[in-house]
Amino acid sequence: MLMLSLSSLHLPHHHHLLFSDHLSHTHLHKTTTFYIPNRCDLPTISQLPRISSTTSSNSYPTSRSESSLAFLTPLQAILFDIDGTLCDSDPTHYNAFREMLQEIGFNGGVPITEEFFIKNISGKHNEELCGVLFPNWDLQRARKFMDDKEAFFRRLASEQLEPVKGLNKLCKWIEERELKRAAVTNAPRSNAELLISALGLSDFFEVVVLANDCERQKPFPDPYLRALQVLEVSPKHTFVFEDSVSGVKAGVAAGMPVVGMGLRNPEKSLTDAGASFVINNFNDPKLWAALEKLENKEELTTVTT
Repeated sequence: MLMLSLSSLHLPHHHHLLFSDHLSHTHLHKTTTFYIPNRCDLPTISQLPRISSTTSSNSYPTSRSESSLAFLTPLQAILFDIDGTLCDSDPTHYNAFREMLQEIGFNGGVPITEEFFIKNISGKHNEELCGVLFPNWDLQRARKFMDDKEAFFRRLASEQLEPVKGLNKLCKWIEERELKRAAVTNAPRSNAELLISALGLSDFFEVVVLANDCERQKPFPDPYLRALQVLEVSPKHTFVFEDSVSGVKAGVAAGMPVVGMGLRNPEKSLTDAGASFVINNFNDPKLWAALEKLENKEELTTVTT
């Protein structure tokens, strides 16, 4: 693994920070670029916020009756989860898990239901799933199953993947305003590379933070805190897009408002986890009304100053 020191790097807008082996996926047009900061540049675990089973107290105002982001003025950055947020990949994960678990006789050979997947699998890190799904297995055996499942997922995803509606429109809006952006994911590196490149976003993200390279994964805030530090932005001027309960909790615990992506997980579960509001896709009028209010406030602030 290439470990890069923050002190030795500059972070200009729209400049990718490189580490990566060339991908073997022939359909990908270029190598995705990732950034992994040196652990010594990051806060220690004792300095990171702790979260409980209940929603953390927010450092920002929330109003469920009004989907507002205007308090973030001036907006500096937007952070994105990948799976289930940039693309509707949960059905592909579900199909991969269902087929492979049935093959090994999980649940007596009865295929898992979508409800089981949402409740017990969706949004969780693979290390956690080893214990959830295979509490009596040797850890090495469980990890091998998860690696095989991810390889199966990538084969399926390479043929089925589509961006969430409105993603291109939102990306253009972000680029026109020269906002910083990062992808923050619990997914393995190979999955993240595949999804970002297949969606045509290799030139969009300045930073990709892998939870595997953090001390703790979502629902802890570590991956989002790392993204904020590498982008050199404040949580008071940044918000997050997330589709899972664990991801929403991570963003909230890092001190940012979270816009929930309600493609698969129930809206109530996302709002109970702390999402400021929930959208159906990136074309949702609620999102664009909130962004318009934010822009209007920024324009007013600029005029008065």
